[in-house]
Amino acid sequence: MQKIGLRIDVDTLRGTQLGVPELCRLLAEYNIKASFFFSVGPDNMGRHLWRLLRPSFVVKMLRTKAASLYGWDILLKGTFWRGPSIGKGGAAAILQAAVEGHEIGVHAWDHHGWQAGVDNWSTAQVQTLLEKAGDVLQQLTGKSPVSSAAPAWRCTDHVLLAKEKFNFSYSSDCRGYSVFIPEIGGKRLHTPQIPTTLPTYDELIGSQGVTDTNYNDRLLSFVQPGQLNILTIHAEVEGIVCHSLFRRFLEKARDEGYSFCPLGDFVANATEPLPSGKVVSNEIPGRDGWISIQR
Repeated sequence: MQKIGLRIDVDTLRGTQLGVPELCRLLAEYNIKASFFFSVGPDNMGRHLWRLLRPSFVVKMLRTKAASLYGWDILLKGTFWRGPSIGKGGAAAILQAAVEGHEIGVHAWDHHGWQAGVDNWSTAQVQTLLEKAGDVLQQLTGKSPVSSAAPAWRCTDHVLLAKEKFNFSYSSDCRGYSVFIPEIGGKRLHTPQIPTTLPTYDELIGSQGVTDTNYNDRLLSFVQPGQLNILTIHAEVEGIVCHSLFRRFLEKARDEGYSFCPLGDFVANATEPLPSGKVVSNEIPGRDGWISIQR
């Protein structure tokens, strides 16, 4: 049976408190284990509204109907003051995901801060923030996080080097097509990369005739039999507003012969040495600004 790796990004307090428990219940119903990546510091996601000064961001906000998709409480969090602590407010949900056997990984300390500034951070700065987030997850779950995933797929050489200092079994920091080992300056690193290969809801919806009615069909059309297939969903989207849509996706995928697994399975079950690859910056349709891709 063809496997689809399921990555769940949790960016906000609302997504943690409301989306994570709903996703845990749904995944338990279908006997699915996934990889959850948590942001645990301040919820400052509302500061993205300053990007309204960029026309491309305005277009995306209108295309995805962001206000109804995410809710105003997400869109305004931390806009004029420091946002609430996700680790404190969402502790019960984070523990629930861990107790139910899902992989727990680091997403970020401050998701907005990472997305807005990581390209200017040093290796030491990245390491410090990853340590802060990892310490919170360890305190909440009793275990060290097994992996990490860069917010918005924004990753630099400094990020890759910083993550080498941790005992992550893998990271998921870019978009791509196969599991690989990053290479910097001709030097092969140690931590495998498991890239996202499938588009996300906000990249597809409202583009080229995609609506909630045909979204699941369009998404499944991107799955490549015999290849690496990694889907990233968001607790704020598939866990709340699009919960029913995601349920139908799981049913449709199951009926077509697909099963789901945590990302770590693709490293644990590797039978051949992983190839080397580079992580570079680029842009893709449906996403505002640069992201990192496998080259």
